[in-house]
Parts: sequence; C-alpha cells; structure tokens
Amino acid sequence: MGAAGSKLEKALGDQFPEGERYFGVENFGNTCYCNSVLQALYFCVPFREQLIEYYSNNKNTADAEENLLTCLADLFLQISSQKRKTGVLAPKRFVQRLKKQNEIFRSYMHQDAHEFLNYLLNELVDILEKEARAAKSDQEISLKVANGPTTISSNGLTKEPVVTWVHKNFQGTLTNETRCLRCETVTARDETFLDLSLDIEQNSSITSCLKFFSSTETLNAEDKFFCDKCCSLQEAQKRMKIKRPPQILVIHLKRFKYIEQLGRYKKLSYRVVFPLELKLSNTVEDADAEYSLFAVVVHVGSGPNHGHYVSLVKSHNHWLFFDDENVEMIDESAVQTFFGSAQEYSSNTDHGYILFYERLDAGRSNTS
Repeated sequence: MGAAGSKLEKALGDQFPEGERYFGVENFGNTCYCNSVLQALYFCVPFREQLIEYYSNNKNTADAEENLLTCLADLFLQISSQKRKTGVLAPKRFVQRLKKQNEIFRSYMHQDAHEFLNYLLNELVDILEKEARAAKSDQEISLKVANGPTTISSNGLTKEPVVTWVHKNFQGTLTNETRCLRCETVTARDETFLDLSLDIEQNSSITSCLKFFSSTETLNAEDKFFCDKCCSLQEAQKRMKIKRPPQILVIHLKRFKYIEQLGRYKKLSYRVVFPLELKLSNTVEDADAEYSLFAVVVHVGSGPNHGHYVSLVKSHNHWLFFDDENVEMIDESAVQTFFGSAQEYSSNTDHGYILFYERLDAGRSNTS
C-alpha cells in the first residue's frame, strides 16, 4: 500500500489524526469477510481501547494461553503501535487461530461476514466469562484457606451472570411481550442480543425495518399461545421491543433470503436507507436513544455464494474506504451509494450489510 498510503497521508495532510493509524489488511485468498469486520471493530474505539488494555494487563501471566482474544488483541496492538501512519499488515496469527478453532472458516469458499462477527463476539465473551469465573473460584478458595473451611458455604449460591467489557459495549436487551386476547394478561420475557438482524423491504429505511421488527403479530389457529392464567391455548398478540439499547448498536440487514421456488438463497439488493444519525424510538427504558454511524461492512456481488467484502469507517470526522490492503479517503456523501439498488437488476452490487452505530450519549465519541 506504499503509493496508496502516501496518497492517503497527502489527502489528510495536517488533518491526519494524532496517534491514529490507517492500515490495510492482507487477504489470504478468501479472508475479506474477516478483514472487513476487523476494520469495523478496530475503529470501534471503546472496544479497541478495552481490548488493548486487557491484553496489556494479561499478556505476562504465566499460564496465559493463545486464543482468539489474545490473537485479536495482538493484531490491534500491532496496528496501533506502528511507527508509520499507513501501511499493510498480515493478520496471519489471527486467521490461523480462527481456522484452527472453527472448521467453517477453513475452506476457500465464500464466507459470511455476519456469521464471522457473531462467532467472534460470542467466542470473546466465552473466553472472558471463563477467566472471570476461574478468578472468582481462586479468590473463594484463598478466602476459605484464610478464614477456615467453615466461613464460606457455596450451598444455595446461584451462578451470577458475568458482565464482560464486550457485553458493556455490544449487549442490549429485548423484551418479548405476549398479550392473551381472552384475559388481557401480558407475559414478558427478556432476552439479550449482541446484534439485531432485520428483515428488509425494497425502498425502505432502517427506521421502517425497526418498526417492522417491533410490530404486533397475532397468534391464532395452530400458533395459539398457552396462557398460564386461562390454563389453556388462547389467541394472543405478540411483539418484540428493545428494552435496553446497547452502547454499540450492530444492525445486520438480512440480504440473503432462501427462495423456496429456486431451492437456494438469493441476495436481496433492495435499497435500504441507513442514516448517519439514528434515533431509536419505541424503546422501553429510554425515551429516545440517539446513535451515530461509524462503520459499514459492505457486500459486493450479486449472489450469496460469491463476491467480496469491503468496509467504510468514520474516524475523526473523515470517512475511509477499506478494501483488504487498500485504504482511501471518501466523501461522506459517497456513503449513500451503498444503500442498495432501487431496481432489481442494477450494475451496482455494493450493498450495506452490517451497520455499526455508537450511542451519542455514551460519554465518549468515536469520531472526536
């Protein structure tokens, strides 16, 4: 990326952010799905800083073993500590670890960026939860030794859920409300999420997709709901609401749909407008949560089994385009060219697939 790097440095000139690094990432044959997501996560500044801090505090631990978390932290630290402002890095160690741990990513087939993001975040959570539980267990054992065996009893203790810094960034809560149409009793069940997958329609927007996500569905005929109060199956109304919005809202647009008649998946190139500023209304706890877009993973291609992934990133009020090894500056107005196609058959196959929004009242901003 020599020429491209110097071109980017010239384009930014005196405005090149102090201490920031813009590095392309080498593609190992079919790893664009991985590269595009890694760039989006790297420019999720709270996540990046907490990951590097975690690594700095833990890398010298005698029994520290290599895992996806340490490989990702090592890669982010490599990028952030480069002497050069721009260049290319090969995420060899991270990709090797990914393929070693999950056979899905071993083949040279086209992979899904959302599946990878989902797997990665859940894997990081699992590693951190295991470490937190192990540390707590060690602490309890040392307390027992210090205070005598009878001072602490584990009987009747329930396992408290561990809240990691990954949860603090990405986790939100949904509430699933079901209203019995006979007795009007409302049953609510909470569930957590790290990203929201939204159904899409032609010529729609993120706001309309979110409204559809929270729309009321009637359960009748074979889908009746068992009401505990009525002690029988009843017709009911069901809806899903966002109870607690996350600090980082990740939205996955369901662009790949299984078509029964074709017997295969088809890419939906629909035009879905995603705003630079998003207001989440109709949430349970917060009147209006406001978000700012800072990254977009884009799928390039006409079908689900082939194509390419690139990412758009906002950093210090500049928009950048990352395509594996290449990084270039783009105008903010260019973001709308990735909304999708208003007609089914279009030469434009570059469509926004995963959107990353940071909450504006989170107390810190990715773009400052």
